[in-house]
Amino acid sequence: MTVIALTGANGRLGSYLREPLARMGTRLISSDLVDEIGSLYEGEDYRRTDVSDMQQVLPMLEGVDVVVHFASIADEAPFEDLLGPNFLGSYNIWEAAHRQGVKRVVYASSIHAVGMYPRTECIGVDAPHRPDTFYGLAKCFSEDLAYLYWTKRQLESVCLRILSCAQVTSERALGTWLSYDDLIQLVTKSIEAPVVGHTIVYGVSNNDRAGVDNSGAQFLGYRPKDNAEVFAQKILAERPPADPSDPAQFYHGGPFAKVDLGESGLAHMTIVDDRKQA
Repeated sequence: MTVIALTGANGRLGSYLREPLARMGTRLISSDLVDEIGSLYEGEDYRRTDVSDMQQVLPMLEGVDVVVHFASIADEAPFEDLLGPNFLGSYNIWEAAHRQGVKRVVYASSIHAVGMYPRTECIGVDAPHRPDTFYGLAKCFSEDLAYLYWTKRQLESVCLRILSCAQVTSERALGTWLSYDDLIQLVTKSIEAPVVGHTIVYGVSNNDRAGVDNSGAQFLGYRPKDNAEVFAQKILAERPPADPSDPAQFYHGGPFAKVDLGESGLAHMTIVDDRKQA
């Protein structure tokens, strides 16, 4: 019997999580900055909430068992722009969760927390932080915040270092793809696992070319089903010649590893907005 809160419910990834989370819990409280998110699923309520405002977050988490925290600016931006939603927003979620007796936070972290590792190096869940941007730095902050609240206040967390949960449109995505079905499985397993403490896991499908290692988080029971190799022939035929001196090709962070601090990484990527309509 679980009450689940989902932040960032109007985002692309949040749109795919709403229905399965509504089925999982006795109640789903979805939140975002928009006034409404269309038709609600059975058992779902919607509350307009700015996560950078503690006075809005506290009542939203009353009676909640698990928070699935996906709200943020999902791109590199000037530090001042990220400070409220990405830094302060995370603090507000963890602090409000503690005050309201929430048991666990499942957090949308990112590969950009470790984006400055070379792609020639397969990195595990224990890889020390190497952020590629202010956006990646916010993910590092939130992962460390999660560890702090676990060790000091016994608030459990699973930090999902998502690689690229979007349609496969580039050579890099052959290794980084996380399908929507595997995203749903990953979040579901992170909620259902009996004990997680403070866990980091990579959000990636079962790709032949994956450059990360989830063996340290096997206990979650996450077993991805999809493989981006089905797109390889088409993608590789259209790929320009490789340039190993290009940071966007050499580092795990892709274009985020190349852009200057504060400049959009998504502007150099092809992301299809295929969000699910309720």
